[in-house]
Amino acid sequence: MKFYSVNEIENMYVYGRTVVNDDCIPLFWNHSGVEVRVTGSELWIEVETDCGHLEPWIATELNGAMMSRQMLMPGNHSICLFRSFSPDTVKTVKFYRELQAVSEDFKCKVLVKGFRTDGEFLPVLKKKAKLEFVGDSISSGEGTYGANDDTEWTACYMSSSRHYAHILEKAFNADVRIISQGGWGVYSGWDNDVRHNIPSIYEKVCGLQEGDMNVALGAQKENDFESWQPDAVIINLGTNDCGAFTLPGFNHDITEFEEASISFLTNIRDKYPKAKIVWAYGMVGNDFADVIDRTIREYNDRTGDEVEYLELPNTTSETVGAREHPGVLANKLASDVLVDYLINNCGLGENN
Repeated sequence: MKFYSVNEIENMYVYGRTVVNDDCIPLFWNHSGVEVRVTGSELWIEVETDCGHLEPWIATELNGAMMSRQMLMPGNHSICLFRSFSPDTVKTVKFYRELQAVSEDFKCKVLVKGFRTDGEFLPVLKKKAKLEFVGDSISSGEGTYGANDDTEWTACYMSSSRHYAHILEKAFNADVRIISQGGWGVYSGWDNDVRHNIPSIYEKVCGLQEGDMNVALGAQKENDFESWQPDAVIINLGTNDCGAFTLPGFNHDITEFEEASISFLTNIRDKYPKAKIVWAYGMVGNDFADVIDRTIREYNDRTGDEVEYLELPNTTSETVGAREHPGVLANKLASDVLVDYLINNCGLGENN
């Protein structure tokens, strides 16, 4: 077998906001990854990882089907993606990060260094759509793995391999990007901390990842929005802002949330002038539904834009997952609503 570094492979598709460095591709966000289409009897990926308190989890797919999911301890890893296959058949392999970007762990990293194979790299088939998801723990896939009564806050319960964004990726054969952080909001996090808001880190490649290592990898670079223009942006925020209102000592006014939301929508529209923007909400309670709907209408009145509000099915005792978050079934029900919406309002056709 021959080793190919990441900058030697022309026919490689890169998912997620990142930068391609001379010797590696950092996977900063959940669902960021690489996809290759190869011949050969076997394929291995070379990865370097590190972490402080949250070990990164990764997943692999073969020909569109989930094949493995695992935790990676700090170090260099040679991971077999397939072997003992017919050398002449063409295989499509995707490797991606499951764990969200970790704002509390600046050591956490997943670096793709290259591949080893006895085959040939072929062009990856073109994607039919581009979708960006902006959210919190729901969009980080928290609760989609684990037993319903599991409550530990740890990396194994976060994933992007079977939550609603992944389902939409399959439905539309889409290139999906996820910008999410558990506990964060539009104006304030669940903990009433106004520093924990997604708009404040949205401009960077991965504004959540600070520290010298992440700066060197490119996380704090300004994101090149023009190079990747989505067909639709799906915002799923407000759950944590709403939760903060129930905390003792909350000293914010609802108008601060509304103005922060209008400012964020204005920024997204500036970055993506042709994208359909929809604010989808309601998977973990809908107490802020009227507030978000009213805010969107106010934004549209001010700007003449046509952002829409979409109510998603609330999670129930039958659809809940680990950590009292939406489980697999809850994500499936939400994706059904979003698939229907995108078909009817964005001109996207289902992959099948």
